[in-house]
Amino acid sequence: MVEKELDKRFGTIAVKKGFITQEQFIQAFRIQIEENLEKGEHRLIGAILLDQGIMTMQQIDEVIGMFGKNRK
Repeated sequence: MVEKELDKRFGTIAVKKGFITQEQFIQAFRIQIEENLEKGEHRLIGAILLDQGIMTMQQIDEVIGMFGKNRK
């Protein structure tokens, strides 16, 4: 459950920061769900977006750095 919350927050933050579009997040989320169901594998949204060349590691680190800040 925590991973799903992080993925949703990751996508929300990445969209708000302008790193990805809402459509790119939805597509990555679909890929994640399909992989979970078909392969029994779970990849994080950031890993999917990185593999697709949509986000850089620096952008992913910046989004992850925002997790604690958004809870306040």
